[in-house]
Amino acid sequence: MPCIVPIKDLKNTNQISELCHERREPIFITKNGYGDMVLMSMETYERNNYMRDIYAKLDAAEDDLKNNRFTDSDSFMAKLDEKYGV
Repeated sequence: MPCIVPIKDLKNTNQISELCHERREPIFITKNGYGDMVLMSMETYERNNYMRDIYAKLDAAEDDLKNNRFTDSDSFMAKLDEKYGV
């Protein structure tokens, strides 16, 4: 369940920092009852970016496979051998 905190609670920065690290997920900040900001620890931010990058690469790979843009391993190794003498 998402953690939602009113903006006035940002006054206690140590508590908010601890909450971000404990929850390991974004903390949603509201202002006058409406969504305003999202806070997260650097660790959570980096993990989310890493996962976003993985999903983007998987999507690209699936698209290549769907559109027949791939090479079998034997052909790939033959090209490497031809180019580098491996």
